[in-house]
Amino acid sequence: MPQEDFADNDFAAAVLAVVAQVPAGRVVTYGDIAWALGSNAPRAVGRVMAYFGHAVTWWRVVPASGLPPQGHARLALPHYREEGTPLRHVVSPDDYRIALSSARLPYDHEIYANVEAP
Repeated sequence: MPQEDFADNDFAAAVLAVVAQVPAGRVVTYGDIAWALGSNAPRAVGRVMAYFGHAVTWWRVVPASGLPPQGHARLALPHYREEGTPLRHVVSPDDYRIALSSARLPYDHEIYANVEAP
């Protein structure tokens, strides 16, 4: 999907608004953002982040594997260290994981306020 397809997209704006609410030292997954928005489309969240993530704190959005954003591990690591984001298995600037069990934003955070329980 070309970048211009997202230009006036409410979904893209909503994704970026959620990312802007993630506090320093915490992360969310693509699926977390989709769920917060009432969507089943984590890949669409990834697509928005690929095109517009530079406008927000992109390093706070990670895959459920706990790996840093694909292709951006080296760029993200200084942000994680500065913010005190819990990390694990730091072998090199290109080989580490985020400790999701302690870094992931809790589900009682305000970004999930509009989510209905299943």
